Amino acid sequence: MNTNLSNTNKKRNKGLTVIVISLILLGLIGYAVYWAFYDMNRLPKGEYLTEETSPDGTYTLKAYLVNGGATTSYAIRGELVLNNKDNKTKNVYWNNNEETATIEWTDKNTVVVNGHTLHAPKDRFDYRK
Repeated sequence: MNTNLSNTNKKRNKGLTVIVISLILLGLIGYAVYWAFYDMNRLPKGEYLTEETSPDGTYTLKAYLVNGGATTSYAIRGELVLNNKDNKTKNVYWNNNEETATIEWTDKNTVVVNGHTLHAPKDRFDYRK
C-alpha cells in the first residue's frame, strides 16, 4: 500500500516539475521577444530634430529622426526628459514613416506629437503595438 502512495507522489512531483519548467521557459521566451522587438529603450538614437518644454518646465520632449537604412523608412523617436529628476530620460514616442516632428504642449502634462496625444510621464505611443 505504501508503494502505491509513493508512486502517486512521484508522478505528481514529476508533473509539477514539468509544469513549472514549462512556465519558466515560456516566460523567458516571452521576455526575449519583448526585449528584442518591443522594448523602447533599445531604439536607435537618431539625429536631433527639435524639442519643446512643457509650460511649467517639468518636462522637455526631444524629437529625433531615425534612419532605418535601405530596407525601412524613416521614423521619429520622442524622448521625454524629466527636468526635475536629474534630467532622466525615457522614450515615449516611436512612429514609422515620418520625417518631421511637430510638438505642442496643450497643458503642463499633455503633449501632442504629430497628432498623437500623450499624457506625461506615463503614456507612450509605439506604432508597433
